[in-house]
Amino acid sequence: MATVIGVRFKNSGKTYSFDPDGQILNVGDKVIVETAQGIEMGEVVFGNREMSEEQLNSPLKPIVRIASMEDIQKANDNIKKQEEAMKICQRKIVEHNLDMKLTEVEYSFDGSKILFYFTADGRVDFRELVKDLASTFHTRIELRQIGVRNEAKMLGGLGICGQPFCCKQFLPDFEPVSIKMAKEQGLSLNPTKISGCCGRLMCCLKYEQDTYEELMKLTPKIGSYVKTEQGNGTVVESNLITGKLKVRMQKNPDAIPTTCHRDDVKVLQEGRGKVSSANRMNEQEAELSKLSEEE
Repeated sequence: MATVIGVRFKNSGKTYSFDPDGQILNVGDKVIVETAQGIEMGEVVFGNREMSEEQLNSPLKPIVRIASMEDIQKANDNIKKQEEAMKICQRKIVEHNLDMKLTEVEYSFDGSKILFYFTADGRVDFRELVKDLASTFHTRIELRQIGVRNEAKMLGGLGICGQPFCCKQFLPDFEPVSIKMAKEQGLSLNPTKISGCCGRLMCCLKYEQDTYEELMKLTPKIGSYVKTEQGNGTVVESNLITGKLKVRMQKNPDAIPTTCHRDDVKVLQEGRGKVSSANRMNEQEAELSKLSEEE
C-alpha cells in the first residue's frame, strides 16, 4: 500500500496522484509538484489515503513542497501575465494574417514556457509567429491546436439546459459519444437538439448512458408480448425513466392501450424493440449530417 494525495491543476481538469512525502495534506492545500510539463502548482482535491500498487498507473512522484505565500503570489502574477500575453498574441496573429483563433494562454509556473492554445479549420503555418513571440517574451513558446470540444471546455458557457457546460464544471475527460446513445435514450435525432454549443454530440449522453442501459435491462422492449393484470398484450410504448408501459391488449386491440408499470408485467415473449418509420427517417437525417464524435 502507498499513501497518496490527489492534485488538480485546473478546476475541471484531471486529478493526478502524488506522494505527500510524509506530510499530512488536506483538501484545498496548494502544493508545488514536478510534472511532465515542469514545475507546477496544484490544489489538493483529496488528502492522504492508502492505495494499492495495482491502483497506481505509474510510480508516484513526491511533492516538491507545500506552496508558500510567495508561490501563490507568483501563480497570481502569472495569471496577469497571461492576460497581457493573450492581447499581444492576438495582435500578432492579425499582423501575420493567420487564419486561427486564440483560445487560451498558459504560463508555466516558473515562467520557462508560454503555451498558446488555438483553434483553426485546417493546418496553420505558425513558424514565423512563434519566432515573433519568442523575441517578444524571451522564453520558450509553444502553440497547440485544439478541437472545438476543448475550446468549449476552456471558454465555458451555458448549455441548452441552462446550466454551465459539464466539461467546464466537472467532467475531467472527454469520452466518445455516439448516435446510438441518443436512440437508446429515446431522444429526438434532430442534430440541433442533441448537439452541444461546440457542435458535437452532448457529453451528457455518455455519462447518463450507464443508467439507461441498466433500465433497458429491466424494461420490456417495444413489441414484447407481456402478461398484465388486465390480460395479455403487446408493448407499444415504453418510458425508461418512469417505467410506464402502454400495452395493446390482445382481447381488444382496437381500444386505447392500457398503461401499466414495468414491475407489474411479466414478459412472455421478448420483442425486438424496432423503431418506427418516422424515427428511421430521423436516423437517416442524423447520419447524413455526419453528427459524430470529434477526434
